[in-house]
Amino acid sequence: MFGKLIFIAIIVLLIYWIIRGKQAKKEKTELLPDEIENMVCCKHCGMHLPESESITAQGVSFCCNDHQQKYLHSKQ
Repeated sequence: MFGKLIFIAIIVLLIYWIIRGKQAKKEKTELLPDEIENMVCCKHCGMHLPESESITAQGVSFCCNDHQQKYLHSKQ
């Protein structure tokens, strides 16, 4: 009798872990972005950042306005 209870408890736990694992896997895949964004490199400091966050001037990417200004003044 006691052996049957332990067996049933183990089966219930296995089913619970399987269901929980599938839900966790589904949540992880939902967090991934739909598209991978291009990364660019700041011409002044070399830091890599997403293209949408960069500042572009004369076809060159920068991480901030300060680096853009320093680069443009050094070209003059």
